[in-house]
Amino acid sequence: MEKFEAGNYDIIVVGAGHAGCEAALASARMGMKTLMITLSLDAIAALACNPSIGGTGKGQLVKEVDALGGEMGLNIDKTYIQSKMLNTAKGPAVHSLRAQTDKNLYHRVMKETIENQENLDLVMDEVEEILHEGNLVTGVATRLGCNYRAKMTILATGVYLKSTIFIGHDTFDEGPNGFGYAKKLTDSLVELGLSMRRFKTGTPARVHRDSIDFSVMQPQPGDEEVTPFSFMNDNIEKEQVMCYLTRTTPYTKELIQENITRSAMYSGNIEGTGPRYCPSIEDKIVKFSDKETHQLFIEPEGLDNKEMYIQGVSTSFPLDMQIKMYRSIKGLENVKIMRPAYAIEYDCIDPTQLKSNLEIKGVKNLFSAGQFNGTSGYEEAAAQGLVAGINAVLKIRGEEPFVIDRSEGYIGVLIDDLVTKGTNEPYRMMTSRAEYRLYLRQDNADMRLTQRGYDIGLVSEERYNRYLNKKKAVEEEIERLKTDRITPNEINEILEEKGLVTLNNGLSLYEFLKRPEIDYSILKLAGKDGDEAISDEVKKQAEIMTKYEGYIAKQMKQIDQFRKLEKKKLYEDLNYDEIDGLRLEAKQKLNEIKPASIGQASRISGVSPADISVLLIYLEQKRRGGK
Repeated sequence: MEKFEAGNYDIIVVGAGHAGCEAALASARMGMKTLMITLSLDAIAALACNPSIGGTGKGQLVKEVDALGGEMGLNIDKTYIQSKMLNTAKGPAVHSLRAQTDKNLYHRVMKETIENQENLDLVMDEVEEILHEGNLVTGVATRLGCNYRAKMTILATGVYLKSTIFIGHDTFDEGPNGFGYAKKLTDSLVELGLSMRRFKTGTPARVHRDSIDFSVMQPQPGDEEVTPFSFMNDNIEKEQVMCYLTRTTPYTKELIQENITRSAMYSGNIEGTGPRYCPSIEDKIVKFSDKETHQLFIEPEGLDNKEMYIQGVSTSFPLDMQIKMYRSIKGLENVKIMRPAYAIEYDCIDPTQLKSNLEIKGVKNLFSAGQFNGTSGYEEAAAQGLVAGINAVLKIRGEEPFVIDRSEGYIGVLIDDLVTKGTNEPYRMMTSRAEYRLYLRQDNADMRLTQRGYDIGLVSEERYNRYLNKKKAVEEEIERLKTDRITPNEINEILEEKGLVTLNNGLSLYEFLKRPEIDYSILKLAGKDGDEAISDEVKKQAEIMTKYEGYIAKQMKQIDQFRKLEKKKLYEDLNYDEIDGLRLEAKQKLNEIKPASIGQASRISGVSPADISVLLIYLEQKRRGGK
């Protein structure tokens, strides 16, 4: 096809999934002329798998994206149909928000946001080639003959690169849910020198609501009090839908064991590596053979259709086997499948080829984000997309990269894990990956990150003022707690009624609130919960900071030590082969990763504490001029 010059942009974003949406919106909102190219306008912000946003570890990412001025939190608040705070029986460090969404509405609202965004053009086409001069990327070429030129290009291709669908022994060259796929782009990336790999994921069947017997299932309602994802929202409560809990049966297990070779996963057809923390039902039966049954959730896909998502039973069995298997589950005996389950294989990169700002090493002006970087999940994708978009803008401006470190946010943990350690399977964020999680709570994401978002020009004045007002309110409330006192006469009768230990002497509200069994509801009964103007959000933050003061202070000391090592910078062009005393493995790993600091070097697998000592001595000798 004859090519023509179709336009010049500051930034081109390839892909319109959750990474692409955040990257393009960040770029446009920071004043750059931006082009987003997608295979299908109907796939913008598509929820190709579960109809939900958030979850353990993931809810923290969404709150951080929102705190920085991203869109995902705002979008889910507009489109949720059930909301739930997870892990509330545990401490606030692991509380994680999760919301079911109307997936069609989620797509439509995000598409509308993009269409109305100033500086952002949206086109439907397939990118086939990365245009470049040597290792300098200059734009993209598309299937329809367009050459688009740009100063920066961001790859956010998701699972669409040479994707293959597996249903039993049948394979289909296409993207999720029958969408098209990118046939030629991988070859162009290999030509640029990128090392590609093959990953796999999958999704369960969607079944007709009217064919389910909910009477034998456990209802799973949402929270009575809804916590918004976005710090811009105070109250988003509305009528919520019901989800349901049920289980597979021993017959389900028997069926799968007898037919295991009919699964694409176990027939040898699939070569890609799948996600450890979202296994297929076949994997569960094989790897947890001692379990007779497995729990699963039935979740609505939306309010305008009758499709129900069977969470926990993804599979790559052929359709006839899927029907038998799903009908062996309690409450699904007469179920009708509307969309079959499938596995999908796709091309992605080894993320150790990335710098901490998500620019690809050895290639100028090319960034990447999302599942293309080896991650799983909408939330991980959105977080990377936002960071890639910001950094593409900052590179055009000639400013320092925007890097969130591990002590600042889950986004920092996510990206540092990817670029420093790499991943041999689709990476999933979990609270256990964050060593400073008591500080990196979802409730204080705005306190940690909104100032940074404002400093780079992404956070709006309205959002910034809300942050400043909340910060001031929290500080004033903590000061009130330290100043105001409570006496035995004011509280002991209430404590006795609740079977709690009474006071012998008066003390400050601050010290009183430190007791594990005391919260603001007790203070309210005594008329000590402060002015009615103080929001629940402020009270919650003040209570956490009061109760966990000692633990947070200890964690802040650890963070100070961490940051000292992060400040000891290493040169990008440093040849580690020339440093005496480093072990051979350390030299190889350090030359491959090219860490930005001693701190990052210390987290590379194969680099020992002894190697770090050698690097510290080397840096000190350099500082002294080699003497």
